Amino acid sequence: MYTQPTALHSVLDPKYLEYCLSKHYDIGEWNECLYWLRGLNDTYRIRTSKGLYILRVYRQAIEELDVAYELSLLTQLQRELTSVATQVSEPMIQRDGHLYTILDAPEGKRIAVIFRYLSGTENLLHDEKSCFSFGKSAAELHAAMDRITMNQPRFHLDTPFLINQSLHRIVDYLGETHRSVSFLREFAGALMDRIHTAADQGLDWGICHGDMHGNNNAFQDGDHFTHYDFEWSAQGWRAYDLAQVRGRKRQLEDRKEVLWDSFISGYRSVRDFSEQDESAIELFMIARRFWIMGLDVAFIHNDSGALDFSEDWLEGFVQEFRSYHII
Repeated sequence: MYTQPTALHSVLDPKYLEYCLSKHYDIGEWNECLYWLRGLNDTYRIRTSKGLYILRVYRQAIEELDVAYELSLLTQLQRELTSVATQVSEPMIQRDGHLYTILDAPEGKRIAVIFRYLSGTENLLHDEKSCFSFGKSAAELHAAMDRITMNQPRFHLDTPFLINQSLHRIVDYLGETHRSVSFLREFAGALMDRIHTAADQGLDWGICHGDMHGNNNAFQDGDHFTHYDFEWSAQGWRAYDLAQVRGRKRQLEDRKEVLWDSFISGYRSVRDFSEQDESAIELFMIARRFWIMGLDVAFIHNDSGALDFSEDWLEGFVQEFRSYHII
């Protein structure tokens, strides 16, 4: 029983964040804390006497173990990437050596991390040169991930996470008796069978970025890319990571093949990616779309509202999944 007002999602006042955080960091006098972007998490831009920084306030569902994993990964990657052009975002160290702060918010505890501000621009990957460079950078990132060891507990980017968990969310939202549930269950089962068959033949497995679609997970500065947003990073199939680049929507349809060829050539100039791995890309593009549907459902009740996730939203996904002809 609720006896007092409770929030599903709050946007924390920048002045409150300055009060809570400024004393923990040696980044100069705070001149501005500006609410910058609402995504899955809240992003603020901080301007101090020493320069610009990015503050991320994670949504309430993100736990301390999740943030600890991401920051440990970034810290190790910084050391591993010193000899190549590829870089990753840098979390700022607090005066006491910690990398994050747990904040009180109306909906519960939320975790805040300040990152060094990234220079450069988002590359839309509309030309072969850019795609080749991004492919090379993705391979350098995977190669560095092969050399590090993560000891924190973490989910895997496997079929239980991508397919089963998503199916459970979707069915729970629609209701077991909804007319589309039978198809979605059959589709999910067939998709998992195909992925398992491909995996049994041997696919590259290791730490993945988890959200490497090339839209807003990297900035280019000169000849190098700096990768950020490692929230979904975990052990998984590398073909799943690269499938997100293959499936990105911000490219002209008649250019996708040549741009993909440039990307994968750039990747293979640094690191092996077998024909078997590449043949699984289409399966993981489909798996990614099913996971996206499940992610939509996860945010209906506490962030987006149900109006945009009506029968039209459902029918769009169902028709898309039918078009793949896997059942």
